[in-house]
Amino acid sequence: MGARLLLGLLWSLQWLPLAWQAALGRAIGALAHAIGGSRRRIARRNVQLCFPEKTTAEVDALVREHFGWLGRSLLERGLLWYASPERLKRLIQIEGDVKLAERSERPVMWLVPHFMSLDVAATALQLFQDHTGVSIYQAQSSAVMDAALRQGRLRLGKVEIYPRSDKSTALVKAIRRGKAFFNLPDMDFGLRDAAFVPFFGVPAATLLAPSRLARALDMVVQPVVAEALPGGQGYRVRFLDAWTGFPTDDAIADTAAMNRWIESEIRRNPAQYLWVHRRFKTRPPGEPSVY
Repeated sequence: MGARLLLGLLWSLQWLPLAWQAALGRAIGALAHAIGGSRRRIARRNVQLCFPEKTTAEVDALVREHFGWLGRSLLERGLLWYASPERLKRLIQIEGDVKLAERSERPVMWLVPHFMSLDVAATALQLFQDHTGVSIYQAQSSAVMDAALRQGRLRLGKVEIYPRSDKSTALVKAIRRGKAFFNLPDMDFGLRDAAFVPFFGVPAATLLAPSRLARALDMVVQPVVAEALPGGQGYRVRFLDAWTGFPTDDAIADTAAMNRWIESEIRRNPAQYLWVHRRFKTRPPGEPSVY
């Protein structure tokens, strides 16, 4: 029942002007910062590790701002799931080549780091270009929320999604059929198909799949970064130039280069990165937990 009430609330609030939703989302984020001790501590520790030059006051200010964006992203999920395509098009600003996958003779990998508005990037790809895509998602423990998430992401009809727990066979077959891959490369899923690669100078278990898959399937890799704009201004999705010289035959070197690019984007917009994820959960042998 709780999940259904939450979904009903998201459906109701999406009718509000975005500026009102943004203000309410920031308030939710402030409340989550105040009562969410464990997530606040994880975010604070991540920021300390990645920005050791910051003072305690600067770390605390960044984490507090991050929770405001986090609250917005959670509330505005209703907008992405239920608002009309026409309204969403008015709210999303596009920069760069959104139609690369339409023209490419090779399959395209959209490389999308975990900023708060990554779901806006997925929506933009379905609204502003005609090529179909495929992605992976983390199945939810609540069957009601899992169904809502799937319905929300699939409703525009230009994407297939598979649970992360599934084997990769279906994903690879979809790419071979010509679908583009919406790839989220920067979470800690342990050391399976991963290696310890520096992330802000800290060894981080990082998936090698972007390099290996791009090499195996001769893919073009296009970075995509989404950000929420202040108040009711909407969102900006940047479709950057496809990488040249990627992948190589050295997956670890490719992954290190990928992490350096993600670092540069985080420095550009640090408060909107997903700091509440335990990015450094997996440690090299003999190292204690950083959390």
